[in-house]
Amino acid sequence: MKIRKKNILIIFTTTIICFILVYSSHVNNAQKISQTLNPSRTIFKDGGNQPVSKFVYLTFDDGPTYVVTDALLDVLKNEKVKATFFIVGKEIEGKESILKRIYSEGHSIGLHTYSHNFKKIYRSSNEFIYEMEKTYSKIHKITGSTSKIIRFPGGSSKRLNSFTLENLHKKGFKIYDWNVDALDGVNPNLSVPQLIKNAKIIKGNENAAIILMHCNSNNKNTVKSLPGIIKYYIHLGYEFKAITKDTPEYYYKFKD
Repeated sequence: MKIRKKNILIIFTTTIICFILVYSSHVNNAQKISQTLNPSRTIFKDGGNQPVSKFVYLTFDDGPTYVVTDALLDVLKNEKVKATFFIVGKEIEGKESILKRIYSEGHSIGLHTYSHNFKKIYRSSNEFIYEMEKTYSKIHKITGSTSKIIRFPGGSSKRLNSFTLENLHKKGFKIYDWNVDALDGVNPNLSVPQLIKNAKIIKGNENAAIILMHCNSNNKNTVKSLPGIIKYYIHLGYEFKAITKDTPEYYYKFKD
């Protein structure tokens, strides 16, 4: 009887060990497949052995403007960081050199309509797309950029629907909202510490932070806060990237 119990115990133990070995093999294979499907998991920072899986996208709306846009570019150059500027078409006149600088220094250029007039651009889907195309043409003529990344003034929430989305995609446009808001658009006079604090609040997926900031003429504190924001995300191990056509599209959920 004792021998029988001992045999049963051996069989049970052997079964458990086999199960663990099979499960471990399955997990390892799954991880390999996951890395193949998600190349970002196999990117290594500075030649080290720590994989980069967190990205931050600095974005600036409403430019180009005198003084502030150039000052932001100076900070980005000093910090060796790339960003994305969502351009308002009517603001380009007389500031072509600033637009060229954005492009020549390797930053991404996005479209933010031509007029930024809410009543006009949201009158119809056709009007909205027309303003994006008008801004695209102007930017392309000056810089040669063919970027079709766009941002809705005020964000796409309650403005985007399946009809507009389909028409935008037919034209090759990709939409980028944000999940971090420095709130410098609501109040450009916020203190530097408050702007930095706001820029740390990520809603949703914390592995991809798209930070909304502005480069209007009254956003001088945004310039002052930028080094602190960059330092914060570098400390957390984020990789800075500019939005391109290859960046996964990000827009708010909508109901038709």
